[in-house]
Amino acid sequence: MSAEKQSIGPIFESFKMDRVRTILAHQYPYPHEHSRHAMTAVIIGWIFFISSDNLHTLIQKMDKNIKWWSMYICLIGFFYFFSSPFIRKTIKPSYSNFSRWYIAWIFMAALYHLPSFQSMGVDLRMNLSLFITIYITSLLFLIVFHIIFLGLWYLGLVSRMAEKRPEILTIIQNCAVISIACCVFYSHCGNRAITREKHFDRRNSNWFSFPLWNKQDRNIWISKFLKMHEWKDQICSSWFAPVGSASDYPLFSKWVIYGELACNGSCPHLSDEISPLYSLWATFIGLYIANYVIERSTGWALTHPMTISEYEKLKKQMKPDFLDMVPWYSGTSTDLFKTVFDLMVSVTLFVGRFDMRMMQAAMNKVPDESKNSDLLYDHLQNRDELWFDFIADTGDGGNSTYAVARLLAQRSLQIKNGDSVQKLPRGDLLLIGGDLAYPNPSTFTYERRFFCPFEYAFQPPPWYKAEHIAVDKPELPFGVSELKRYRGPQCFLIPGNHDWFDGLHTFMRYICHRSWLGGWFMPQKKSYFALELPKGWWVFGLDQALHGDIDVYQFKFFVELCQHKVRENDSVIVMTHEPNWLLDWYWGDDTGKNVSYLIRDYLKGRCKLRMAGDLHHYMRHSCVSSSREPVHVQQACVSSSREPVHVQHLLVNGCGGAFLHPTHVFRGFKKFYGNSYESKATYPSFEDSGRIALGNILKFRRKNWQFDIIGGIIYFVLVFSMFPQCDLFDILHDDSWSIRLKGFFSMMWGAFLYILERSYVSLAGVLVLIMASFFFVPTKLSRKKRAIIGVLHGVAHLTSALILMLLLELGIEICIRNHLLATSGYHTLYEWYRSMESQHFPDPTGLRARIEQWTFGLYPACIKYLMSAFDIPEVMAVTRSQICKRGIESLPRGGAIIYYASVFTYFWVFSTPIVSLVFGSYLYICINWFHVHFDEAFSSLRIANYKAFTRFHITKNGDLEVFSLAVDKVPKEWKLDPDWDAEPKQPLQLSHFRRFPSKWKAASGPDPVNSVRIIDHFVVERNPRVADSQRKG
Repeated sequence: MSAEKQSIGPIFESFKMDRVRTILAHQYPYPHEHSRHAMTAVIIGWIFFISSDNLHTLIQKMDKNIKWWSMYICLIGFFYFFSSPFIRKTIKPSYSNFSRWYIAWIFMAALYHLPSFQSMGVDLRMNLSLFITIYITSLLFLIVFHIIFLGLWYLGLVSRMAEKRPEILTIIQNCAVISIACCVFYSHCGNRAITREKHFDRRNSNWFSFPLWNKQDRNIWISKFLKMHEWKDQICSSWFAPVGSASDYPLFSKWVIYGELACNGSCPHLSDEISPLYSLWATFIGLYIANYVIERSTGWALTHPMTISEYEKLKKQMKPDFLDMVPWYSGTSTDLFKTVFDLMVSVTLFVGRFDMRMMQAAMNKVPDESKNSDLLYDHLQNRDELWFDFIADTGDGGNSTYAVARLLAQRSLQIKNGDSVQKLPRGDLLLIGGDLAYPNPSTFTYERRFFCPFEYAFQPPPWYKAEHIAVDKPELPFGVSELKRYRGPQCFLIPGNHDWFDGLHTFMRYICHRSWLGGWFMPQKKSYFALELPKGWWVFGLDQALHGDIDVYQFKFFVELCQHKVRENDSVIVMTHEPNWLLDWYWGDDTGKNVSYLIRDYLKGRCKLRMAGDLHHYMRHSCVSSSREPVHVQQACVSSSREPVHVQHLLVNGCGGAFLHPTHVFRGFKKFYGNSYESKATYPSFEDSGRIALGNILKFRRKNWQFDIIGGIIYFVLVFSMFPQCDLFDILHDDSWSIRLKGFFSMMWGAFLYILERSYVSLAGVLVLIMASFFFVPTKLSRKKRAIIGVLHGVAHLTSALILMLLLELGIEICIRNHLLATSGYHTLYEWYRSMESQHFPDPTGLRARIEQWTFGLYPACIKYLMSAFDIPEVMAVTRSQICKRGIESLPRGGAIIYYASVFTYFWVFSTPIVSLVFGSYLYICINWFHVHFDEAFSSLRIANYKAFTRFHITKNGDLEVFSLAVDKVPKEWKLDPDWDAEPKQPLQLSHFRRFPSKWKAASGPDPVNSVRIIDHFVVERNPRVADSQRKG
C-alpha cells in the first residue's frame, strides 16, 4: 500500500493536486462556485465561433474612419488604465469584482453604439437585450432556490457541512456567466440549432485575395476555413439541437420558449419545437443547483477528498494571513478617518492637558526615582558580554514585519562579510523604538499588524493567553525565581507618535500589562525606562509623546539617575522615537529641549550614541574633527566654537516593517549641538532613493487604487457646471489638425472663463482645490514658493479635468451627429428588443402575457427600465439633446440627477487614471527637485522592501560593536518551514530553546535568513578608565 502511494505521489505533484484540494476544501473563498473556469470556457468558445463565422465579415467591412478608431483607442486606453491595478492581482475582492463588472457594463454600453462594430457585421443589441432578460430570470430563480434551501436546512431536512452562507456577489457572478454563455450560443447558433445551409464558394471568399498569397496558399487556407465553419455548424446542429416539441412535453409546453422554423422565406405556421436556448439555460441552472447541493450537503468526503490526518497536515501548510501595507491614500478607509480623528482629539486633549506620563509618575510608590524598580532595570549588568537588537516602526505590512521578526528570532545569523562569514548570535535584549502598529493604535492593529507577525516568527510559551492581563509584572516563567536568572530574550519598548493617538491606552494594555511579545519576555511596566547593561553601558528609553519631548517628571527621573547611578566614565545610549537632529534640521525647528538639556548638561559627553526611528530608512552620522577623521573619544572632536562632543554617533533605523522613507532629502545634514557630523552609511543610498521616487508617476494609482473615490469626485466637481457643451462639434468642421487643436484649446479657455464668470459649483471646487494645494505644500518652503507650487498643482488638475470633459462631450456629440445616439428616446434598446422578440421567440401559448398579468406589469417594466439603465450613453445623449434645445431649466430635478449621474459613470473612469498621474508626477517633482513631501511621496509607494535592524554587541573588553543588517527584497509569499514542523516540540518548551523558531519561510525567492547582509559596521570604544571606575564602585 505504501509503495503504491509512493508511485502515485509524483503524478499528483505533477498535476498540483494540492492546489485542487485547496480549491475543494471549505477554506477556498468560493467553495461551490467555479465561475472563473466557466468564464474561461465561454470566452474560448466565443473566440472559436467568431473566428469561424464572422472573420470574413470583419475583414471585408472594416471601417477605416479615423475618428471612430480614435474613439476605440481612447475607450480601450482609459478603461485599461482604470482596470490595470486589478489585472493579475488580488486586491480587496469586493472592490476588484465591482471594478470588473462596472467596466464591463459601461464599456459594452458604449461599444455597441459605435458604427465600426455594426459595419463589420457584429450587432450587439440582441446579445445585450437577451443578456439582461436571461440575467434577471436567472437571478430571481437562484435567489428563490437559496431561500428554499436555507429553509429546508433550518428545518433539519438537509445537512449543510460548509459553515458558510452563499454570497450574493457570487450568485450575481454565476448568473452573469450563465447569461453570457446563452448569449454566445444564440449569436452563433440562433434560436433554432439546425440552421440554414450556408454556401461558401469562391465568390464569398474573395477576402482571401491578398497579393502576397499565391493560388495554392489561398486554396489551403480556404479549405481550412471551410472545415472550421462546417465543424461549427455540426456543433450547433448536434450538440445544441432542440430537445423536443410541445407534443413531447404537454405539461411543460406552456412554460418554454419556442424555436424558430428552419424554412426559407416566410413560414406559414409557428414552431412547436422547444428552443435549444431554453434547454441550455435549464442545463446551466441544473448544474449549478446540483453542484451546490452536493458540495453543501453530501459531507466531508466530497468537500475534503482526503483523510483527517491528511487534511490536518494540509491546514498546517496554508499560508499566513498577513495584512497588506496600509493604504495611506484610501478615500474609503475607516482606519484612516479614525486616525485623523484620534490625532485631532489627542493634540487637543492630551498634549499639555492630560498626559499619561504624568499619571504613571503619580502612581510611583518610591520617592527616590533613581531606585524605582518600575523604571530602572539592572538585571543584565553582571553579564560578561551582551548582544541586543534595535528596531523601530513595525506593524505596517505583515510580510515586511514578519521578515524582520524572523531574522531577530534566529539563534544566529551566518552573514558573508567579504571572504569570511560573520556569525551573529540572537540578541538577549530587543529594543523597539515606537510606532508599533499603523495607522492608529487599536486592538485590531496591535493584534494583526504587530503581535501576529512576531508570534509567527517566535512563538509565545504554551501557557500564554492573549486575553491575559498582567497585574504584577514581571510574571516570570515557571522555575525562574528572579528576573536576572531568566536567560531567554527580553523586550523593552517605547511608544511613538502613532501609539499616542489614543492617549497611550492601547500601548498600556498590550505592552505594560502583557508579558510576552511572541517569544520575547516583556518585564516593562511603564512607557519609559532605563537599562543598566554590562561594562558601564546604559540605555535610556525616552517617551516623547506627540510633541517630541519628555515631560518634567520623566526628566526628573533621568536627571536623578545621571546624578546617582551613572558613573563618570559610563557610556549611555539614548533611545527616542523621533530623530530630532534630522527633523529639526529639515524643518528649521528646535524641538526636544528637555532631551537636549538632559544630554548637554547632565550626561556631559557620556552619551555615545543616539538612536531613533520614525524615519523609515537607515542613516548614521558620526562626529568628525577638522581632519575629517571619525571620533572615538570625546576629546578628539571640537568645533570651531570649542563646543564639546555631546553625542558621538547619530543613528536612525526605522526599517522595522513600515513603508520606506527617502534618504536623499537629508543629504545636507552636517551640524548638531555645534559639532560637525558626516554621513557614514545610508540605506537605501542617496542615488537609489532618488530613483525609487520615480515610481510615483506610473505606480501611484496601482498602489493607491482607493484614491479613485476622492480623485474622481474632485474632477467631476471641477467641471460639473460645464456639462453639456452644445457647440463643440464646430471645431471638427475644419480639415486642418492645427486649426482643430486651436479650436479645441479655445473652447477649453472659454470653459475656464465660464467657470470664473458664471459657475457656482465648479468655481467653488476650483477655489477649494487651489487653497488645498497651497496648504498641502510643506511649510519648509517660503510662502511665495508654496503659492507658486500650489497654484501650478491646482491648475494642472483643472486643465486635465477640462480636457477630459471636452473629450467626453466631443465623443457624444459625434455620435449624435452621426445618428448613433439620441435617435428615438430613452427606451430604444427595449423597443428594438420587443420587435426582435416577437420575430425570433414565438409565444403561441401567451406565456409572456400571463406573466405580465400575474406580476402586475412588473415583468416588462423591470426589463424596460433595466435596459434603459444599462444603456447609459443613450440616456446621456437624449437628455443632453433636450438640454441643448430647451435649457437645463426644462428638466425636472429627477431628470437632472439622472443626467449628471450618467455623465459621472463615464467621467469617473476617464478621470481616475489622470488624477493619479498628475498627483503622482507632482509628488515626484516635489521630492526630487524641492526635497519636500518626503512622507507623502513615499507612503504612496507602500514599499515593503529595504528592511533593516541593528544588532549591538558589548564585548568583554567593554567596546560596543554595531552591526546594521538589511534585507533588500521582502518575500510576498510564505510557506510552512519543514524544519520547524519536523522539530520535536516538548511540553512547556520556550521558543528560544528551539533550533528553528519561525513557522514560515519564503515560498519563492531568497529567504531573508539567506539574503540578509551587513550594510554598516562600526565600533564605539569604551573609555580607558571604565574598568578602574568599575573596580572603585
